[in-house]
Amino acid sequence: MKAVLREAVTGQWKPVTLASLLGAAHQAGEAAVPLLIGVVVDEAVRTGAGGRLAFWIGVLAVVFLVLSVSFRFSLRCAERAANLAAHEVRTRLAARVLSPDGGGGHGRLSGELADIATSDAQRVGQVNLALPTAFAAVAGLLVGAVALLRVSVALGLLVLVAAPVLLLVAHLLGKPLERRSDAEQDRAALASGVAADLVAGLRALKGIGAEATAARRYRATSRSSMEAAVRAARSRAWLDGWMIALTGVFLAVVALVGGRLASSGAITVGELVAAVGLAQFLLWPLSVFSWVNGLLAQGRASAARVAEVLAAPPAVPPGSAPLPSVAGRVELTDVVSGTLRGVTLSAAPGELIGVVARDAADAVSLLAVLARDVDPVAGSVALDGVTLSSVEGSALRSALLVAAHDAELFEGTVRENVIAASGGRADEAMAAVRVDDVARALPDGLDTPVSARGRSLSGGQRQRVALARALAADPPVLVVHDPTTAVDAVTEVALADGIRRVRAGRTTIVVATSPALLAAADRVVFLAGGQVVASGAHADLVAGEDYRLVVLS
Repeated sequence: MKAVLREAVTGQWKPVTLASLLGAAHQAGEAAVPLLIGVVVDEAVRTGAGGRLAFWIGVLAVVFLVLSVSFRFSLRCAERAANLAAHEVRTRLAARVLSPDGGGGHGRLSGELADIATSDAQRVGQVNLALPTAFAAVAGLLVGAVALLRVSVALGLLVLVAAPVLLLVAHLLGKPLERRSDAEQDRAALASGVAADLVAGLRALKGIGAEATAARRYRATSRSSMEAAVRAARSRAWLDGWMIALTGVFLAVVALVGGRLASSGAITVGELVAAVGLAQFLLWPLSVFSWVNGLLAQGRASAARVAEVLAAPPAVPPGSAPLPSVAGRVELTDVVSGTLRGVTLSAAPGELIGVVARDAADAVSLLAVLARDVDPVAGSVALDGVTLSSVEGSALRSALLVAAHDAELFEGTVRENVIAASGGRADEAMAAVRVDDVARALPDGLDTPVSARGRSLSGGQRQRVALARALAADPPVLVVHDPTTAVDAVTEVALADGIRRVRAGRTTIVVATSPALLAAADRVVFLAGGQVVASGAHADLVAGEDYRLVVLS
């Protein structure tokens, strides 16, 4: 937590420092205003000289100009530092979540991560707004106390003694707010995650009639978030209320002491005006400590949540070995992982093999070890004889790409989605999977905007664009999972031919139950019960009852 806050501040130390200095100048000018007004009053009462009055009024105008400009640019610098720091935190979070080792986001809902990267990052950045404000408030308090000491030693000492006490009280009162802000953000992130999860799976929920159950789940999560937010707001209200009350009492004491000094003749009328003005001025630096302490409390709570994501252990240990050249030989030897129980299979360089899993869980487990989302409990997965666990993450993903069945599209055009990871074969890939048919059905063809996650496209259109993107990436080894489940039989045959043509000379593993895709494969491996039970051409395997039931049912 401390490291996150320290980096957020030190990374923007220049604008934070400038904001602090300008804020201090603003507060010094604010403190000087009642003093100058007192001088003007004394000059008017004592001498009435027009020239001297004009001079001091001119000085007062200059002070107003300086404090106004200082405040304006202090706020600009502080806001800039806050927003840049929040942006840097978001960038670090995105890099951690998207890192090849799968860390950071492991075990968290996408909506929860989004909340941490937005709300929590913003609160961490707000520390750069709180610190210059606190510095300016302390400077204003000190300048006000010194000014009061010049008017009256008793008034100055009163401020210098009471100010640290008020700061300590603000810190102690802010502790419950810090704890409850942490709980509030945690519950809010969970609610966001559950909401995003339910919206993403809305079609599936409707299909199985689980809308009511999902609604009850979200209602309970949302209520928990609301209760945490109310508790945090209540703590903030108590903090603000107590600080306003305490500072009000303090200022009343200052005014009372100043009035008694003026009535006894210890200070002049102008000095009384200055003292009362200074007492009113001190209301801001004293009351702002409550606001600053609230921001710092929320910032510390959010920084702790950010630190948890940044410090999360990798899902798999990072590798370091490079892959200078890739022929494309994939070998699984006695792999035990998930539902796999001693799977041994291989794909030769340039071979197109199909993998049929009787149980969907076997396919998921196989894809997980190939993508290195997990490492096998036993056995090994190797690429050109190099164990995947020893290969550096980005090098591995450049060499071996696993295109998931539920791959998401991004906001942008159809063309931009395909060329996003293009290895230079975007046009060929789009032609292979008939993206031109998709384009003809869209208002602006390939330049038609695609909504988030491709929801503006039909299932078949979305699947073809995602498959084209995978083919356009042109990795040495490509693994695709059920890439044609949402297209008709005729299109499926065309896509199978297109995949084989585009991937000629490259290793391709198709995990599917589509007869068209399997017929285009050089060889098919059949998994059942977590083991390889058969291997051969699709035409030969289809004679077996178990295999036939899976691919032709």
